[in-house]
Amino acid sequence: MLLVTAAVLVGRHIQGTSHTLFVGWPPLWSSWGPHLGPGTPAAVLLAVAIVAYGPGLAARLRWRAMLPLAWGTAMAWICSLALIDGWHRGIAVRLTTRHEYLQVIDRFHDIPAALRDFTQHILLGSPDHWPAHVAGHPPAAPLTFVLLDRIGLRGGGWAGMWCITVGATACVAVLVTIRALADEALARRAAPFLVLAPAAVWMGTSADAYFAAVAAWAVALLALAVTGRSLWWAGASGLLFGLTCYLSYGLTLVALIAATVLALGRDGLRERPVLLVPLLAGAAVVPAAFTLAGFDWWEAYHLLVTRYYQGAGGIRPYGYWVWANLACTVLTTGLATAAGLRRTGATLLRQRGGASHRAADVRLALLMSAALLALLVADLSGMSKAETERIWLPFALWLLPACAFLTNPRAWLAVQAVLALLLNHLLYTGW
Repeated sequence: MLLVTAAVLVGRHIQGTSHTLFVGWPPLWSSWGPHLGPGTPAAVLLAVAIVAYGPGLAARLRWRAMLPLAWGTAMAWICSLALIDGWHRGIAVRLTTRHEYLQVIDRFHDIPAALRDFTQHILLGSPDHWPAHVAGHPPAAPLTFVLLDRIGLRGGGWAGMWCITVGATACVAVLVTIRALADEALARRAAPFLVLAPAAVWMGTSADAYFAAVAAWAVALLALAVTGRSLWWAGASGLLFGLTCYLSYGLTLVALIAATVLALGRDGLRERPVLLVPLLAGAAVVPAAFTLAGFDWWEAYHLLVTRYYQGAGGIRPYGYWVWANLACTVLTTGLATAAGLRRTGATLLRQRGGASHRAADVRLALLMSAALLALLVADLSGMSKAETERIWLPFALWLLPACAFLTNPRAWLAVQAVLALLLNHLLYTGW
């Protein structure tokens, strides 16, 4: 709470004096505007229902019934929060603004030619330079929405619902991973917190929810592969890891989480080292396809760094954002996650000191530590100054299971719900 308060007060001072933050309500990309909307009643009722019944249902439902219920409830929570701003502003136009992917649909009428020329339009001085988000991501990101358009799902409404529907599955992927690597009891305790995450405020408004889901399923399938000794899961995981890297350059940091999964599943790898073959082969498919089509990932990344510093990224002060980004993460993951992470750290420190802990608790703590490390590397890189409430969604989701260590879940769920409702009713979020 002190970190968030400091980020707000210091940020307002910097923005009010030097105007170098380029956000309306520091540290978030948003503007102040208390409001109600058509999604308000549904969001409040859903929050009350999850707080009251979520922990009990998660504890007693059959596993195969709990997963689709978690997906459906997460999607309902994301939608209801988005609809607080109304269908048009909350969902339909989010991906159609001048920075977004739907602005370039017509420029992909010849997909092979667009891929060959993609890097020529990244820099601001280049002819017909790409909008910010297109320039800032590999072409698999805009190509997703081009393909949706080609099959008849045109416009911001369909694009928004695609991101919400796919993005909501991320919570299921995280639960599957926890069950495979730690145990089912921890996954069940984490489930209501993953469903009722404050991150839902941004998962309904940006393509990063879609990116987060792809990355989460890559990790989940890897966990299933190493624990179930499955070549098929390994190949599918590799395929999604390859796609992840061509959706967002920054998601190469998911490799830290993947490495932790491999370390935790080392018994399975020792018994069947051949699992690495389909994993690596699958990971090569998407990069090979884009490279053969004429897109050079490394060249594009270096051009992106230049483009980043050509715009607001070159003006925003690193000295503020290097810690204010973490305040954004507190708002994305909630105070319950902060409390859970303290217990996560305590679990690891006591284990290192020789204290006895359940192996499942330690394994979950290690998984979340890898996600936290990835987030900190992204922070220190200076390539994520501001807007991290959406950019870091793929990492933030892996911090939420820390809430499984909390002993009063309903009270903490209520805190999470109140935070999300306040954010969406007091602010007009930009993403």
